[in-house]
Amino acid sequence: MMIDLKSTITQALRSNAALASLLGRDEKGNVKVYPEQSPDISMPYVTYFELTNYENKFANDRSISSEIHFQVDVWSNGNTFPIAQAVNETMYELGFFRRAARDFNENEKGIYHKVLRYSKTHFGG
Repeated sequence: MMIDLKSTITQALRSNAALASLLGRDEKGNVKVYPEQSPDISMPYVTYFELTNYENKFANDRSISSEIHFQVDVWSNGNTFPIAQAVNETMYELGFFRRAARDFNENEKGIYHKVLRYSKTHFGG
């Protein structure tokens, strides 16, 4: 059972009013949340991608659940915490649990980068 949650995550993150306020909108009017990589835009913004997606439980020779992991990256010119907190709330609402959070030092470029990793066991089709 292969599950694709990218559109669900994009819609949920872009629908978070706090996140929309913190990130702003791009030239197309979208809240600045992008699967895989962002277009060449100003910060802050959020990118995310699927790390793993595999079947993890079986019954009667059929898959009944999948384990899915995503990484969410927060990119900013300043404090990443308010954005990360809004992302975290949305991912929890989608049934994901945060497995890791880490700041990356890119200060020589003037970039604040926070990585958040999430996992979820998805049952059914």
